[in-house]
Amino acid sequence: MTSQKEDRAMHSVRRVLVTGGAGFLGSHLCERLLDKGHDVLCIDNYFTGTKRNIQHLLDDSRFELMRHDVTFPLYVEVDEIYNLACPASPIHYQFDPVQTTKTSVHGAINMLGLAKRVKAKLYQASTSEVYGDPAVHPQQEAYWGNVNPIGVRSCYDEGKRCAETLCFDYQRQHGLRIKVARIFNTYGPRMHINDGRVVSNFVVQALRHVPITIYGDGSQTRSFCYVDDQVAAMDLFMQTKDDVTGPVNIGNPNEFTISELASRVIELTNSRSKINYVALPEDDPRQRCPDISLAKELMGWEPKVELGPGLVKTIEYFDKLLRG
Repeated sequence: MTSQKEDRAMHSVRRVLVTGGAGFLGSHLCERLLDKGHDVLCIDNYFTGTKRNIQHLLDDSRFELMRHDVTFPLYVEVDEIYNLACPASPIHYQFDPVQTTKTSVHGAINMLGLAKRVKAKLYQASTSEVYGDPAVHPQQEAYWGNVNPIGVRSCYDEGKRCAETLCFDYQRQHGLRIKVARIFNTYGPRMHINDGRVVSNFVVQALRHVPITIYGDGSQTRSFCYVDDQVAAMDLFMQTKDDVTGPVNIGNPNEFTISELASRVIELTNSRSKINYVALPEDDPRQRCPDISLAKELMGWEPKVELGPGLVKTIEYFDKLLRG
């Protein structure tokens, strides 16, 4: 007689834990995993996530929701862990910087410990922020970064860098199966309306016909990856061979200035908004663009959704949200 875990493995059905599963990225990932027939345990403490994001999944018998903070240990039986828990926007991660660092570091320790106990594979959602204000462009995984260790963004930047360190030490010391992905700017439906990220900021301001806030002169660049492309890469990366650990850049290599993004949003929303230029925040990177050669080589992945169609879907989401 086979165990439940062996039975799932025989039928390629996995029990998957998604931390931060009620958040923007996490909710889309839960949806994709359920669509593929897997059992999903979603945990979230709702600091930035919301039950609204996963409300439509609650009636699925393969979906389980648990309120939990990853800074505390968790004892469950799973095959895979996607560790996405951590506020990812400057407004949210700077609100309680000590807790942000604890979420990245203690959260990683707890999830790595869980993975070690149950012999699960772990996907660590790292970030392009580990490169800081990069002196190399576009950013390759071999680049060590240019990070201010004591600045206002350091709680997130250094917390994620430490989480990467822990992953590779667990892999070297305990043979843990890890996947470390450096996620670049991602956007789409279910972004938090007040997260302060550039896409959600511009779209909400444009829909309200209030001035669009540009920090600095708008010449700084970003690359924007639509959420469907991002979660597809997450899934593909997790299924690569065990000796493929990363870190791997996941993002869209098409680069736009912040001014270009503002113009696109104003045009697509038919907004009456004007541009309001304000001072650039401390340690805000001038350029941010991934080299995704490794992702193409390892997974055959590259983003498919262009900025225009992605913005249209994002605008539709926020327009419906604002209308109540």
